[in-house]
Amino acid sequence: MPQNLKKVLVFAAHPDDEVLGCGGTIARLVQENHVVHVCILGEGATSRFERREDTPHVLLNDLATASQKAANVLGVSSVVGLGLPDQRFDTLPFLEIAKKLTTILHEIQPEVVYTQHGGDLNLDHTITFRATLTACRPFQGATIREVLAYEVPSSTEFAFGKFYPVFQPDTFINIGPYLDAKIAAMNCYAPEMRPFPHPRSEEALRSIATRWGTQVGFDAAEVFQTIFRTKP
Repeated sequence: MPQNLKKVLVFAAHPDDEVLGCGGTIARLVQENHVVHVCILGEGATSRFERREDTPHVLLNDLATASQKAANVLGVSSVVGLGLPDQRFDTLPFLEIAKKLTTILHEIQPEVVYTQHGGDLNLDHTITFRATLTACRPFQGATIREVLAYEVPSSTEFAFGKFYPVFQPDTFINIGPYLDAKIAAMNCYAPEMRPFPHPRSEEALRSIATRWGTQVGFDAAEVFQTIFRTKP
């Protein structure tokens, strides 16, 4: 791979988090010829039923199909699902989750990793964040040079800054030319969309991107909090 191009890995707790958090950035990275992979930890949807086994298989199949369709819209090179129980990550041994992420990292050897923010309202998000940091420890010889956390509308802001760490973005990515691609990818998850003024409505997603963009002179932006960045 040319020296200036990078392999990027996006960890997402649930199907659609990868688009909500960094869909525009993914589209931009791909357009710039970087290689982007996505790993979705959870199966999604099963928490909506009294028992996990009551979830219709067609619903899970539809989510997996939607993930692949969204990846195709954004130009993602690969998307893999780990099938962890939705909204029940805390029922699994943490080491088991961290080892699964470590395996993916060894397979892909990314230079840049994006993951959920650790202060989100959603517990699966916070566990994903901690497991990512555990798996991405910067040992000598590691390929990872940068780890960033993204916000997820309807989760990050609903913590109201009461959970540590509070989301404090320090990296603004111009996604003006890629906002339509983000929305198109999110529409692959149509059942997860909601009417305005819900944060997962198209109007709200455009508004959020516009609001962040106005802070730094862009038409639209996605924002991230740097966890660590190293230079060899």
